[in-house]
Order: sequence, then structure tokens, then C-alpha cells
Amino acid sequence: MIKHLAALAAVLTLSFNAAADTYPSKAITLVVPFPPGGTVNLMGRLIADRMGSLLGQPVVVDNRAGAGGTIGAAYAAKAQADGYTLLMGSMGQAVQPLLYKKLSFNGNKAFTPVATFATVPNVLAISTNTPAKNLSEFVAYAKAHPGGLNMASAGIGSINHLTGEMFESRANIKLTHIPYKGASPATTDLQAGQVNVLFANLPNVLPFAKSGKVRLLGIASDKRAAAIPEVPTFAEGGVKDVVVESWYGIMAPAGTSPAIVKKLQDTILTIAHEKDFVAHLAEQGAYPYPNSAADFAKLMDMEVRRWTGIIQSAKISMD
Repeated sequence: MIKHLAALAAVLTLSFNAAADTYPSKAITLVVPFPPGGTVNLMGRLIADRMGSLLGQPVVVDNRAGAGGTIGAAYAAKAQADGYTLLMGSMGQAVQPLLYKKLSFNGNKAFTPVATFATVPNVLAISTNTPAKNLSEFVAYAKAHPGGLNMASAGIGSINHLTGEMFESRANIKLTHIPYKGASPATTDLQAGQVNVLFANLPNVLPFAKSGKVRLLGIASDKRAAAIPEVPTFAEGGVKDVVVESWYGIMAPAGTSPAIVKKLQDTILTIAHEKDFVAHLAEQGAYPYPNSAADFAKLMDMEVRRWTGIIQSAKISMD
């Protein structure tokens, strides 16, 4: 019996390796579960272009947005586990099971983490008509006017919403949440002064901060960002324990051949160390963040543990 199992394992290993040797033999679809205009889409297109070059087959971005990223995730989860349909993963992916109790797929268990490649800091951006020039003035005004400042987000349960909830808790303030259908319309209304506050991925607001259309008061990181060295960390501004850096990686449907996962992982990690790719990330205010499949899985587990308390205390649910 033991010999039979060993022989079967050897056959399966050879089969997996053979599949990886010929992979990919056709175009790969990278499902981005959010609309164009946001950071997830931007990062997806950056990595897809380089993956296509190294793998010798096109990696085609397919935006399948809606329901907080769950529509695209469900599509990818139900795809054949052959390496030809991948999911652009982000921090939002990790917390979906905490927000949706009735997902049409098996949450994070429906995917095999492949590798991460980039991270971006989150920042507190305000409209130019909001009465604050720095973080301490902002907190003081918010405390004096509970609920008087409107906080935009890309939607209920989005990372900018959750970051805002964490900031409110740590700073002991109350903002009025206004969810949008994506980061792009939220940013547009912030520029127009229709809302006061947006906890945003830096790439979403960096061009508008440079042109003076929005004001950046602080960064949710343990260090200042090279792209905006004049902007202090939240801790420097007096609000401690708010460190939220959004990460981006590639995931495959559960059951994908380990050999194919490794080939994809090695490709992504190679890209994350390329000087040209790192330079492209820097232009967007992002940094390389290479993590293997094993470390990516640990990262997902850590995010679930970290956000469970925030989501429960704020009573955030999408059901």
C-alpha cells in the first residue's frame, strides 16, 4: 500500500512538473475585481505587463467590479484551476469573509496565494476648504464638531473606510461616513470640496496633492514616504497605532498545480526586484513588497486577525 501511494505521488509530481514546463501555452487572464481608476487596477496592469513579457504569453486584465470586489473574486474562484485565470489580490480580499457572511465562494480558502509584489501607504487627504492645515488642527476641529466632517470612501468595508474607522478610534473623533462606488468618484468629490476627508491609497491622490487640489495631513505608516517627505506619519502628528499599508499580489484558484504556482511566484518575485519596475512603482508612490506564496498566506491570516476587532466594533457588515 505504501509503495502504491509513493508511486502515485511520483506520477502526480511528474504530471505537475510537465504541466509547468509547458505553462503558459496561451494567454492568461488576470481578474481585477475593481473598476479602472483605482490603485488595484493600476497595480494589476503594471504587473500584468511585466508578467506577459517574462512568461512569453499575454496577461490580459479583465476588470470585473462590483459588490466590494466579490463579483470578480467569485468569477476567479470558480475558474478552472489551470493557471490561466488569476486574481489580482489586495488587502480588501483578505477581509471579505469578515464583511460578507453569504459569499458565493469559500472566502480566502477558494484561493492559493502566489506572491505579493507591491505596497502603498495610505494617507489622510482633505479638501482645501476643510479648516485644518495639519493633523493636530484636523483632530482638534473634529473633536469640536463631532460628525461635522464628511469622510468619503470607496465603499462600505473598503480599506479606506476601515482605515478611517481605525483612525477615529485611535484619535477619539467621529466622522460622518459617505460611501462611494469606487475610489475614483470619492477622489473627484474630495477635489471639488463636496466631502472633507478621504483616507486614500497614496497613488490615488498624489497627483492632486502635487497640484494643490487636495491637502495631505498624514501618512498611515511607521515612516515617511519618499514621494511626500514633507508629510508626517500619524504617530508624528499625535495619533498612534494607525499603520495601514495596502499590499498587492497575485492569487490562483485553489487546487492549482504547485509547480505552476511556483513558476508564477518566481516570475513575480523576479519582477519585484527589477530596477525598472521598482522605478515605476516609485513614480506612483509605491514600494516593492516581494513575498513568497508561504509568506503571502501568513500575511492574509494576519490581516484577518487585525481587522476582525475593527469590523466588529464598528458593526460593519455587507449582508
